[in-house]
Amino acid sequence: MGNHHATRRKVMKSSGVPKALVIGGSLGGLFAATALRAIGWQVDIYERSPAAMDSRGGGIVLQADVLQHFRYAGIHPAGALGVRSHDRLYLDRAGAVVHKEPMPQTQTSWNTLYSSLFSAFPAEHYHRGKTLVDLTQNEHRVTAIFADGSTAEADLLIGADGAGSTVRSVVLPGAAPAYSGYVVWRGLVDEEQLPDFAKTQLYEDFVFQQDPESLMLEYMVPGVNGSVNPGERRFNWLWYLKAAQGPELDAVLTDNNGHRRSHSIPPGALAPGQDAYIRGMGERQANPAFREVIRQTKDIFVQAILDLKVPQMVFGRVLLTGDAAFVPRPHTAGSTAKAARNALSLAQVIDDVGDIDEALLVWQKQQLAEGNRMGDWGVRMGNRIMGIAS
Repeated sequence: MGNHHATRRKVMKSSGVPKALVIGGSLGGLFAATALRAIGWQVDIYERSPAAMDSRGGGIVLQADVLQHFRYAGIHPAGALGVRSHDRLYLDRAGAVVHKEPMPQTQTSWNTLYSSLFSAFPAEHYHRGKTLVDLTQNEHRVTAIFADGSTAEADLLIGADGAGSTVRSVVLPGAAPAYSGYVVWRGLVDEEQLPDFAKTQLYEDFVFQQDPESLMLEYMVPGVNGSVNPGERRFNWLWYLKAAQGPELDAVLTDNNGHRRSHSIPPGALAPGQDAYIRGMGERQANPAFREVIRQTKDIFVQAILDLKVPQMVFGRVLLTGDAAFVPRPHTAGSTAKAARNALSLAQVIDDVGDIDEALLVWQKQQLAEGNRMGDWGVRMGNRIMGIAS
């Protein structure tokens, strides 16, 4: 244990405190920033969205990687991070239980993880409304150039700006996510809004309905305020359905202002025709409990399921992490965990190796192998679920 602290001191003495710029202030960016701060780096986050990000996502299965990152970064959440589920239930359209197996796990939500990470990061180093337009680098320094004309310089620049990454478009022009052939419709319902029969059937379980070319699932997550108390939580549902590339997908991803979004429509922006379509599907195809969950959902949102793999993650002193590098299918329940693991292992490797450039190559080798493995597994699983010949 002792020797890598000696290395760390040596590195820091020779070059002052190392600095990193993180592009993207969502979960991936906050994971990277808090992990590097844990080894003594100074980190600034630049987020393009000018407003506070509050209700971006839905539920997330809580994986060990996230808990490990929290421990490493010294983040102590105020309360429990998620809701435990006990059994996995498979229902048919009539609502009868086709299969049941005990499989305890914990489900959290985007808001809960975001607020824990955000409150552990110094606010004065989190910059909103900063859109990266370009970057330049020499052997040891990277400069980020923003749309407002400002610049920032550091030893390392981390692209944690998601599937539509600007950093990736600069270092790997032409590498873009490919559409899988299907989308996921999603929603959240406050616990007390669900009628008792539905609540009882879905309560604290991970529930599925698999049909040909369609998979619906539901689990409970913390409330908007992060509460995991019974009565204050939410039911989170997802429904995977095919949408053919072209006019059909274009319609799904065109919001209520007529704007074609790149890969998702956030809550509150779904076009009325699409809202009517998915609610109609729910009435016809969902089991009674799921139908009720869809009925009670105020704002349905939708995301195209994408595949992305990069051939490399390190470009001099610029690196790609999380969904900027690999977008795994959600069936892996691994996107958030992967971003946490990318960040944690980056900090650990830099701390152990001491030399930044050498550390980045070690890190890249591990993370590329893991990203490829998870990507391939997700594609196989998703195509099997959706009846797509791979």
